[in-house]
Amino acid sequence: MEIKNTTSAINRRFFIKSSAMAGGGFLLGFNWLGACRPGHEDTAGPGAWSELNAYLKIAPNGQVTIMAPNPEGGQNVKTSMPMIIAEELDVDWKNVLVEQAPLDTAKYTRQFIGGSQAIRQGWQSLRMAGATARQMLREAAAREWEVEAGEITTEDGSLFHKATGKKAGYGEFASFAANMPIPDTVSLKDPGAFKIIGHSKKNVDALMIVTGKPLFGIDIIREGMLVAMVEHPPAFGMKLKSVDLSAAKAMPGIRDVFPIKTLRDDYERQYFDTCTFTEVVAVVGASTWEVMNAKKALRLEWEPITDSSYKQQRGDTIRTVPVPAGLESTPNHLEAMAAMMAKPANVRRRDGDPEKAFRLADRIVERTYTAPFLAHNCMEPMNFFADVTSEKADLAGPLQKPEYTEKTVAARLGMPLEKIDIHMTRLGGGFGRRSYAHFLVEAALISQKVNGPVKLVYSREDDMTSGIYRPTYSVTYRAALDKNNTLTAFHVKAGGIPESPLFPDRFPAGAVENYLAEDWSIDSNITVGSFRAPRSNFMAGAEQAFLDEVAEVTGKDPIQFRLDLLERAQTAPVSQVNDYDPGRYAGVLKIVQEKAGWGPVTEGVYRGVAAYFCHNTYVANVTDLILDSGKPVVKNVCCAIDCGIVVNPDAARNLAEGAVVDGIGCAMFGDMSFEQGIPQHNNFDGYRMIRYSEAPQNIDIHFAENTEDPTGLGEPAFPPAMGALANALYKASDERLYRQPFIRNKQILKG
Repeated sequence: MEIKNTTSAINRRFFIKSSAMAGGGFLLGFNWLGACRPGHEDTAGPGAWSELNAYLKIAPNGQVTIMAPNPEGGQNVKTSMPMIIAEELDVDWKNVLVEQAPLDTAKYTRQFIGGSQAIRQGWQSLRMAGATARQMLREAAAREWEVEAGEITTEDGSLFHKATGKKAGYGEFASFAANMPIPDTVSLKDPGAFKIIGHSKKNVDALMIVTGKPLFGIDIIREGMLVAMVEHPPAFGMKLKSVDLSAAKAMPGIRDVFPIKTLRDDYERQYFDTCTFTEVVAVVGASTWEVMNAKKALRLEWEPITDSSYKQQRGDTIRTVPVPAGLESTPNHLEAMAAMMAKPANVRRRDGDPEKAFRLADRIVERTYTAPFLAHNCMEPMNFFADVTSEKADLAGPLQKPEYTEKTVAARLGMPLEKIDIHMTRLGGGFGRRSYAHFLVEAALISQKVNGPVKLVYSREDDMTSGIYRPTYSVTYRAALDKNNTLTAFHVKAGGIPESPLFPDRFPAGAVENYLAEDWSIDSNITVGSFRAPRSNFMAGAEQAFLDEVAEVTGKDPIQFRLDLLERAQTAPVSQVNDYDPGRYAGVLKIVQEKAGWGPVTEGVYRGVAAYFCHNTYVANVTDLILDSGKPVVKNVCCAIDCGIVVNPDAARNLAEGAVVDGIGCAMFGDMSFEQGIPQHNNFDGYRMIRYSEAPQNIDIHFAENTEDPTGLGEPAFPPAMGALANALYKASDERLYRQPFIRNKQILKG
């Protein structure tokens, strides 16, 4: 049934403005996130729960325009978020236009991609926006028709009064509605009445994408535009010492060559101002080819850095980030992490008496898992357009966190924020890499120096060797078993360079009487940052592989072993601070158990399972693979997801399928190693990505059917893909895999 009189205490600040547009019509400003509730720590970055404004416009002809303030990087929010407004507005989707909003911190905040939070955080506010506009239109029609507003119904952008037979399109009352007071209460649709939400809609940019329209930053061409590239130090732990630019300046087509310092030493960095290489050499010329050749002619001398640090704002606090001297190498990283495992660590959670339980255990299972640094390798390399004059900075390009970067570039250029204009283009991949926009600052400084429009372009080699990377991690799990093979204690000790991946309150916390979670970290000068499903992208694979091994030791079916633990967490939880719902967690396991036909499989098929909770969403995978001439071939992945109401099913399925492929590829092949601070791979001939022939031959996606508010989806299906793959590979090779990438671990994986 319809939810009646849904009252919100934020109505008066939720709706910023209501007015008639020039030439007639209806313009309603509303608070994009005002009705949201703070949630788990997956929320990305500071101010993740701050308010975000947007605009809904109805023209006299009934055309509805909805502004999409968030950057679009393939997660489909530019389509899905307007769908929610259109649903409650009760308008025909074919009459909706969607426009990319500009960066405007006066009207909008949280204009960024991160944490898989866009739909979750906007759900209630977007519905309220559509429902309130609909109610104002009803009130306007009621006044004109001299009837009660409650007697007026709506459908597909039209108003109806059954008793009098009167009918009008929204456009006819748009200007009148613009002057109506904002209602105190509105009615929201029951999910069973949805006509747009839950029904697949094509990506609003799809036609432009497939016909090659210039949507991406790399497509930008402006009159008089020069091309720029930068040369950064060849190794982490080094900085620029001296330059000889004469040969490069003499190259054909080159306009200028000069060093730039992107961030001043005393600058208090914003949250996403992570960058080790703050001094680079810029080469500016007429074409990309000429600039690339000139880069090769640079004569630069580098020297080691000394121990240093910088101040960084993180939420309401300022932290000191150490940048140690030294040229780091992967073998040393592994030795250092192993040494940390032998030392006391920071206790993040303790339930019961785990030390006693381990002392009394009849058997202890202990395993250590490691994973390397990973490069993002977006399809579209880093790039940004800049035209900086004394009056303003006109900037355009692919960026995940423009709101935060705007403050940095304003400070570096010495301009007030109102003179910084950042245009958001579509992203050719982000995955966290484009959160750290040092390349935007570089482009702006280069333009300022040459006094003209410039497009900065990173080559693939530049992109892969200058950071930002997924950190390298290690975790040791221990399980204590009694004489009946009952799990009596669980211990997780996790760390990494330069951060820990630990989530102390995640499963199986709350399901084991005696539980201990500890962590540690090691400082590094290698630049790291967000990577799809930060920290979860390692912990899920390790945790799920370990749980499978413990299940085998106890003689239990791996799915039933997990379900038994989740039942304990639901019926008699050890603590109330567990950050997951065991019922929903068990739900996806039961769905995948049924849909995959869990049980004995055909000879030659090897099956693994994994389930994980992150970004407020529950995902379970069953992966089936075979061996073809000794090489693993993933035949099928069955994936069950509980992300609440699915707004746009096709888009949701695409996100999940992409995450599964990405997760398998990263676990099997992903590896960025270092030798004396130098990244050992600089292009795809060395850095192995999953190939088309290695992707799963089939992926079945199944969504839990419920009416829970939507949660995240861009990231949650990525982490469990790794665990399910690891468990399937064990069945195929009879050897447990403890170190990613899996391609290293056994001869049959060497293709």
